[in-house]
Amino acid sequence: MAHVPEANDTNPTSNPSLYDIIDAGLTRRRLLQAGGVAAAAAFVAGRPSPAAAAGRRVALSAAPAPAAADASAAASSLLGFSSVPLTGADTVTVPEGYQARVLLAWGDPVVKGAPEFAFDASQGWDVQALQAGMHHDGVDYFPKRAGSSASTEGMLCVNHEYVDQGLLYTDGMATWTVEKVRKAIEGHGVSVVEVELDDDDDDDDAGWRVVRNSRRNRRITGSTRMRLVGPAAASPLLRTALDPTGKIVLGTLNNCGSGTTPWGTFVTCEENFNGYFGWDGDYTPTAEQARYGLAKDGFGYRWHEFDPRFNVRLHPNESNRFGWVVEIDPYDRNRTPYKMTALGRFKHEAAAFRMTADNRPVCYSGDDERNNYLYKFVGRDSVRKARSRGHSPLTYGTLYVARFDAGATAGDAMGTGEWIALTPEHPALAGWTIDRILIHARLAADAVGATKLDRPEWVATAPDGANYVALTNNSRRTTPDEANPRVATGRGNAYGHIVRWRENGDFDATTFEWDVFVLAGDPTNPAALDGATPGGNINGDMFGSPDGLWADPSGRLWIQTDISTSTLGAGPYANIPTNMMLAADPSTGEIRRFLVGPRGAEVTGVSMTPDGRTMFVSIQHPGESPSEISDPANPQALSNWPDELPIAAGRPRSATIVITRDDGGVIGA
Repeated sequence: MAHVPEANDTNPTSNPSLYDIIDAGLTRRRLLQAGGVAAAAAFVAGRPSPAAAAGRRVALSAAPAPAAADASAAASSLLGFSSVPLTGADTVTVPEGYQARVLLAWGDPVVKGAPEFAFDASQGWDVQALQAGMHHDGVDYFPKRAGSSASTEGMLCVNHEYVDQGLLYTDGMATWTVEKVRKAIEGHGVSVVEVELDDDDDDDDAGWRVVRNSRRNRRITGSTRMRLVGPAAASPLLRTALDPTGKIVLGTLNNCGSGTTPWGTFVTCEENFNGYFGWDGDYTPTAEQARYGLAKDGFGYRWHEFDPRFNVRLHPNESNRFGWVVEIDPYDRNRTPYKMTALGRFKHEAAAFRMTADNRPVCYSGDDERNNYLYKFVGRDSVRKARSRGHSPLTYGTLYVARFDAGATAGDAMGTGEWIALTPEHPALAGWTIDRILIHARLAADAVGATKLDRPEWVATAPDGANYVALTNNSRRTTPDEANPRVATGRGNAYGHIVRWRENGDFDATTFEWDVFVLAGDPTNPAALDGATPGGNINGDMFGSPDGLWADPSGRLWIQTDISTSTLGAGPYANIPTNMMLAADPSTGEIRRFLVGPRGAEVTGVSMTPDGRTMFVSIQHPGESPSEISDPANPQALSNWPDELPIAAGRPRSATIVITRDDGGVIGA
């Protein structure tokens, strides 16, 4: 997630925050135990679940073995690599014995016949529509043959979240035209590319590569035709002058996290869609539009000046058609993407899946904004039944929102919780129609008393039945409590933390138990801690602002950070110059740093091949300035990654990298 005003908080309710709940039910001693070995092991054990291009070798490096001090953490059976030290170098650093290569960068050809990237950004919107988009985010790998475990050839889906106007055009925003707006629209969306492993030892270029000119390769952008499906499709709230049916949408935007469905399709999540909309003249946004953060000038994209559908005054319902989970078939380039209205409309950060014992899908998703909520969708039909009827298993079901309560129950869980169904049968939603509930899910969640969270982002569903959600940070929090005593002026919860929960029964259960898996922080930075307040309770390497989460099949929890470029190396993050990816062993609580990103970059999105021997990770906005918009006169001021040497008129490029072990072993083991 990036390019969002830091103070963004549109929740006007007095709903309780998670911190109030933690403070009411727990002591500091118990909280600190939660990050330790004993409590972690007890909670993870829990109850048993009832449902059971050959890359450019540039600007990438392997870290040396760690100093002796780095080995102080408890031994882990899951973490078999040496911790990577922090560095401010303009590289991707991985552990000794690993290598990382760039696989797909912004501007690389995707669609057959697409030209190579022009480093001066002089290519127009029609070329960008054929090339990889900007600012890579969620990434998922699919074996080439659907349903197989093929790990040397497959399809890779990569999200493109947003664009940096200082890099996208030769002159930045010195001038503004409809052609520039169109290029920005085409820079969003998803790239679907065929990839393969060339393991010829005699080939210097051996390794993973994109299969150029594959007929399966596809670009899905902000102008691609899509269908709205599910209970809210055709709602009057989704109808516009351009689409009186309320069923057809052009494009997907702000594609942040992603997910793989149990039946082998890709979902991309629309997050900060509000920033693309604005208006001219006198217009007062509705309460619903204000709750979703619509503002006159958006994030400064100025699309509404040249494309009427982004002008809220002219087309007030158009923004209702964004903020959804979008399902894409990675194997069929001709299949129309679906926006799944049953999963609710909010700033979806990512989507993580489970299956109930009777084969119905469950999908978790966080609403990434300060003081917003965690949601769960439970499908109505089994996968087989839904597909036999010709629709996605995500088309119909029930949307729930989480309420976290205090009070310990069985085992070492910190508290209990309830999934509240967002349906017209709830007394607080009497008189609401289901389409209104789903389209204005935030307001429905407000009404039923959901628990405010500090920017709920990615969710990870671990093989042992435990679930995790990353709460990145919240600069607006000012009240201290047992769980979060860091309230330095203007910082709030600067470091963030990760909450873990386990359903009470099958994954469609309406109650759960939860604890705090880890409080992030830097205990070596007393200047940022406001006196005696602690810098987290990490058992291992320090980090802050957790964002991306993914649990691999062996149970390792991968943690990616999104520390804003205005914060890196300063204040609470004075000792942390770059973002990173770490791995945690839930059974011991140990956390080790696996990867450090280049200057100014966010590390986001992670996936593996079925054999666990190849990992794909996205590196977003390398070289980003604190303003989050690059200087077109000096685009390489902070970084030229992933290119080894500065290129005349060049610019840093987001990219998806591929990581392997020199010995061909399983990543992280």
